[in-house]
Amino acid sequence: MFSPTIAFVFVLLTLAPASPLSESLSVTGLLGRDTLISSGCSTTGTASCHNTSRVSNLCCFESPGGLLLQTQFWDTNPSTGPTNSWTIHGLFSCDTSFKENCDPSRAYTGISSLLSENGASDTLSFMNTHWVDINGNNEQFWEHEWSTHGTCMSTLKPSCLPSGSCGILRTVVKLFQTLPTFTWLSDAGITPSSSKTFTLSQLTSALKSASGVTPSLDCSSGALNQISWYFNLKGSIIDGTFVAIDAPESGSCPSSGIKYPPKSGSGSSPTSPPSGTPGSLPSRATIHAIHSGSTVGGLLSLGTWSTQTLATFTISGNCGVSDGKFSCGSGVSKTTFSAVSSGGNLLLASGGSTSFSSDGTPSGTTVFSVFTGSSHSQDYTLSIVST
Repeated sequence: MFSPTIAFVFVLLTLAPASPLSESLSVTGLLGRDTLISSGCSTTGTASCHNTSRVSNLCCFESPGGLLLQTQFWDTNPSTGPTNSWTIHGLFSCDTSFKENCDPSRAYTGISSLLSENGASDTLSFMNTHWVDINGNNEQFWEHEWSTHGTCMSTLKPSCLPSGSCGILRTVVKLFQTLPTFTWLSDAGITPSSSKTFTLSQLTSALKSASGVTPSLDCSSGALNQISWYFNLKGSIIDGTFVAIDAPESGSCPSSGIKYPPKSGSGSSPTSPPSGTPGSLPSRATIHAIHSGSTVGGLLSLGTWSTQTLATFTISGNCGVSDGKFSCGSGVSKTTFSAVSSGGNLLLASGGSTSFSSDGTPSGTTVFSVFTGSSHSQDYTLSIVST
């Protein structure tokens, strides 16, 4: 658990205007400095990796890992995230001095709770749709990205920020939102296809035309699956200016014949209407998972399957299904659900079906995303228990 003395710093990063990234992304322009906490660092000095002499104040100069890359995934098997967006991998420093897991004492857990408790539910909601683990272990994925990479950034050391920080998470989200890879490719007529292939030049030219810089593209078995956008930094990760640069090296994609396959969404197949009789939804309830005839945990407040203490839901709560994925929280578009009485249980139904599934069975702090239908490996129903 987080120590109560550790503060989670929320970073305000200016969204870039509709102009090339080469003009840089600054927190000091449109929004000004974060009023909650400031690094006190200038953003008008030398960018990281461009110094000609030794810099002593590494609280305001990212070093030795001053070459930063923001990476995004295009996962199709299984699919993750919205069908019309790439998803976040993370923000890394990468140079000859690349390091990982620099401070085990700051290997924080409980990131979801900390974001919610500090009024950043909007960020958390976005992370749950756009910064997702391929196996459904979002929380562990975020913890890994922070402990592996965030603890190695010089401008995020506790000595630089009196209360400590793992604010890299909000920085990554805001930076990702200025890098709409899917939209930029789509605007150039490059969209996912089961039959078309593209040249590397087509892809990089489209992206450079939109952003002003050339990213690095990686492929797996000839299919596009990762992109890396490179930056130098002026000032601190907390409130600095990200200066976009051309990728210093090419990725693993071939020069031609590159596949850009569509995501499959949830892959749910139509299901027959459930047996049983219609029931009414109670005003307040916990939702339990019935898996292989036994109750195995239930739903947390964000709509994930867990064996931890269950959330209490209200009939007016914000829960919905998007691309076959069930989620709850602010910013979620509501879906109309129903209830079906079956075998002594009142079962939650979506689109007339009581079938739900996940990619694994929860245990301890491990949770899994919930999908409608039975296309994932673990099938179950959701029992509504009035409170």
